[in-house]
Amino acid sequence: MFSPFNFLFGWMSNDLAIDLGTANTVLYVKGKGIVLREPSVVAVRKDSRGSRVLAVGREAKEMLGRTPGNIDAIRPMKDGVIADFEVTEAMLRYFINKVHNRRTLVHPRIIISVPSGITQVEKRAVRDTAESAGAREVYLIEEPMAAAIGANLPITEPTANMIVDIGGGTTEVAVISLAGIVYAKSVRVAGDKMDDAILQHIKRKHNLAIGERTAEQIKTTIGNVMPEEPYETMEIKGRDLVSGIPKTISITSHEIQAAISEQVDVIVDAVRVALEQTPPELSADIVDSGIVLTGGGALLKNLDTRLKTETGMPIIVAEDPLSSVVLGSGQALDNIDILREIAID
Repeated sequence: MFSPFNFLFGWMSNDLAIDLGTANTVLYVKGKGIVLREPSVVAVRKDSRGSRVLAVGREAKEMLGRTPGNIDAIRPMKDGVIADFEVTEAMLRYFINKVHNRRTLVHPRIIISVPSGITQVEKRAVRDTAESAGAREVYLIEEPMAAAIGANLPITEPTANMIVDIGGGTTEVAVISLAGIVYAKSVRVAGDKMDDAILQHIKRKHNLAIGERTAEQIKTTIGNVMPEEPYETMEIKGRDLVSGIPKTISITSHEIQAAISEQVDVIVDAVRVALEQTPPELSADIVDSGIVLTGGGALLKNLDTRLKTETGMPIIVAEDPLSSVVLGSGQALDNIDILREIAID
């Protein structure tokens, strides 16, 4: 039914695609492309009057591990799903207002990507959060499907497209054919678990306490799945757990390989299981077209080489792995027929 009110809202709003990730949130505005990429972190100040949001995104991430007692830097997303409803809502509202230049009348149509293994309760939480943050309509799309569209795979054709999306909270492995997911597995092992493994390794081996941000820096700088001599080295600073005094040490990529080997093995196993579960006709297609890697984890040095060695399949890293999911969601926004076909209830 035509309503001038809805028409006005539709005309004033810029529809959005959101990749609500554990590590980063990326926003795509219809007709403009990617307009915002910020860490999924919110700094909250607590006092006698309750709590209020102090900073969101990059500014809040700078505060991680550096805040006084009354300020908390919170990561409201855990393992790809919402862990803190109120903080996620505040973060989404802030980002939506930021890309719409603080026009409060804007009520966009929003498409949000979610992990394939998400429960009904978690779906409800994402939908409610987006609506509370000002969305007029909310569509949910599975991350591997969005990543496949973003990586320009021919998802509507009757051939197999295999995608491995390694994010901050989850690794999504999926086989897609005829705009449907034939096989999907979501494992809650990805970038964050690697950061944590590095942090624990340095604590155990060097008696040195480091923060989350340092662990992530180590992973992106010298993290390597198959390092070769001479090993890359990096100097890191932390607190000596014995003397309690700040200290600088040098670590190698070989050490970091050992620290993250367990997480890498889980990802490799998930890919192997997916290949075993794929129908034979589609398996034959994967031999020809290969496996596409997306997400921040796709940038981990030599992960593609390791997967190729383990599976014998051609491995292709997407052109812009960090943006594949949001670009795919954005393309679905531009093509309402595809959106209706792939949106989940």
